[in-house]
Amino acid sequence: MHSSKNIIGTKGRELESRRIALCVCGSVAAVKSPELARELMRHGAEVVPVMSEAAKEIIRPELMHWATGNPIITKLTGDVEHLKLCGRHRERVDLVVVAPATASTIGKLANGIDDNPVTTILTTALGSGVPILFAPAMHLSISDNKIVKDNIRKLGSLGVEFVDPDSSEGKAKMASVDRIAALAIRMLYTKNMRGKKVLVTAGATREYIDDIRFISNPSSGRMGTETAREAYLRGADVLLIHGHVDVEIPAYMRSRYAESTEDMYKEVIANVRKSDVVVLAGAPSDFAPVRRKGKVHARGELHLTLRTLPKISDAVKKVKSDVKLILFKAESGVDDDKLREIAVKKLKEARADMILANDVGKKGVGFVSESNEVLLIKADGSCRKIKGRKSEIAKAIFDCL
Repeated sequence: MHSSKNIIGTKGRELESRRIALCVCGSVAAVKSPELARELMRHGAEVVPVMSEAAKEIIRPELMHWATGNPIITKLTGDVEHLKLCGRHRERVDLVVVAPATASTIGKLANGIDDNPVTTILTTALGSGVPILFAPAMHLSISDNKIVKDNIRKLGSLGVEFVDPDSSEGKAKMASVDRIAALAIRMLYTKNMRGKKVLVTAGATREYIDDIRFISNPSSGRMGTETAREAYLRGADVLLIHGHVDVEIPAYMRSRYAESTEDMYKEVIANVRKSDVVVLAGAPSDFAPVRRKGKVHARGELHLTLRTLPKISDAVKKVKSDVKLILFKAESGVDDDKLREIAVKKLKEARADMILANDVGKKGVGFVSESNEVLLIKADGSCRKIKGRKSEIAKAIFDCL
């Protein structure tokens, strides 16, 4: 096995056993193609690279060979590579990704022209029903051309997916590797949340003492962000409402910032009626100090008066009784029996459908950590312990749901 394939599955197994043809066209954005190939591999995919003649002028084929561990297709031979990849048989690829995609390649596919390895593979894929994903890269003067727009609309009507470019500096720059990879996964992943609207909270809120200082908690927002990502990959329309987080919010994720608990409460309540599932993985504060104007100067002791804040979990079912409600409950220094007792009480009070309870005092799990250990308890009383990466726990949530 080629040494580069050691990275397969190191980030996740969403694309396990999937084969993807990565077509590289002649744009300077081709310098990102090796990175994209390896990101798809890290999520479990086997990547077969295909390069146009123009692409070879930007990056050398040996780079794509190194990145994927697979031979490069740069011309069609008697081995009929286009049929091997995209013909009507079981061994064909599961997806064709074109990144970067030029206006020329888009136009040729839209008009049935197959005069190079990339366009012939695309024409074959379209005829065989193999999913296609384009990541365009071109100058704005080209992307704004009516003919180019018409070609994109035409391919869209035929089921071809596009990941919108980022417009800056007079260019329609190819979308980030993360955005392209996420959409590729979404196209091939389980679609059991398609058409559902999912609201997720994440991160810690901040309650200000004065204009500078605040009280908060160590939540990194990773659990909520992973949960939102999992729902997105399964086809859901996701809104992530987050406080302070120490992890990157995915660029493809629709999100809103809520600094305080009251801000998060208002955002959640405003969007509950439009949601099918609400996952409260955020860590809002239960108390807030009476805020003082300006900066409190350090002179002896400082006494704070704390007021109780509204409980988001108690309000959700009152707004929409049939919404699926999933809660998280953090405790510290309790055994499993006590943790379950506390969690079941909270589940019943909020009329939730599921609750995940964890002891954040345990080393290596909970706040900040990439891993977690939870008791997953459903409304029917069933309970099981799950330990693993937070991304794996997010999968378990929607599998159980």
